[in-house]
Amino acid sequence: MKIGLLSFEYPPETGFGGIGTYTWYQARALARLGHEVHVLAGSKEAAPLSTREHDGVFVHRYRPAGPVMAAFDRLGHWKCWWTRQRLENGWSMYQALKALMRHHRFDVLEMPECGAEGYLINSLAGIPTVVRFHSPSRLIMPFYDVRPSDVSMCSFLEQHAILNATALTSCSSFLSDEVRSRMGVSRRITVIPNGIDLSLFDEAPHVDVATKYGLPRDKVTILFAGRMERRKGIHLCGAIAQSILRRHDVAFVFAGQDLFGYMKDTLLPSLRNQQLRGSFHYIGKLDLDELRSCVRAADIFMLPSLWENCPYSCIEAMAAGRAVVASNQGGMPELIQHGVNGLLAQPGAPESFARQMETLIEDETLRRRLGDAARRTVRERYTDDRVARLTVETYERCISS
Repeated sequence: MKIGLLSFEYPPETGFGGIGTYTWYQARALARLGHEVHVLAGSKEAAPLSTREHDGVFVHRYRPAGPVMAAFDRLGHWKCWWTRQRLENGWSMYQALKALMRHHRFDVLEMPECGAEGYLINSLAGIPTVVRFHSPSRLIMPFYDVRPSDVSMCSFLEQHAILNATALTSCSSFLSDEVRSRMGVSRRITVIPNGIDLSLFDEAPHVDVATKYGLPRDKVTILFAGRMERRKGIHLCGAIAQSILRRHDVAFVFAGQDLFGYMKDTLLPSLRNQQLRGSFHYIGKLDLDELRSCVRAADIFMLPSLWENCPYSCIEAMAAGRAVVASNQGGMPELIQHGVNGLLAQPGAPESFARQMETLIEDETLRRRLGDAARRTVRERYTDDRVARLTVETYERCISS
């Protein structure tokens, strides 16, 4: 089977988050199953169509220039940045796919809904398509400071791409239900979780993050890793950290891009004048090897998000055998079974997170038991090979329908 995966996000140039991570793992797993896999990805700057091969996957990147892209760019003057990005994505993907189809005949195309890569392709390309739900803008944009017009236009573009797909998948039952109830999508949605290549994760180069960033080696370490934004629960972390650090000599480590200045302007200043037993460290945005080394060096991984689907941050912490404390919301209860392979806290409640983490701080045996169980969960349910095989079944149904 010749498979095309369309995703603006794709490492390393545009590997911003979970969609790019999923596409990277999925492409390699499909190739190992014997399929010819092509990834059509984005570019930050205007560039002609280019192709490279890596790990048996053909990666194409393209971003056009010209009057159409210039017209889309004007949406920035009205602060409709999300809509602008979707329009640019869809136009770029359509133009690039037309060029690729002069040399390739694809059996099926898969793309995410968040990015609207398929709003032209699904209507015009004449190829079976699968749209995969990750984080629809209609559901997550309320967590950001965006204009109502941007929400409406961006949601319309994504909805158009969704409705014209041959098949739909979701990486959690939670999101599948949300799409049905809040977005009015009544069609069948096949639930297939995100997957990870454990061998690649385990063999990633080790970075001595303790030495590089001056982190203590002799304390229980609690890690928050992700974008410093409200949807990820960063606004809750000050109260959580203060509650813990006043009573316990542990280290809080925060890794990620401070997109909205919350860490610099609010969280760090609020902790500087506090009487704390433990320590607090913000080490900024890390590259992939540094981040994975940081996860392995931690004792507890904290995920206080207000909205999550099937996040790779949690899957990677579980793969590293870390004890996870996550919000009991969204797709998290599908990953974490409370008291079995992690702990769940009440969403939006710092005191609930503090209680769960104190339990782990005081009980090393429990930390190890939950971490070991988390690793087993990933090995049994969330490997990229298993996810790729399930996805191929959906592809085959698309082709035969």
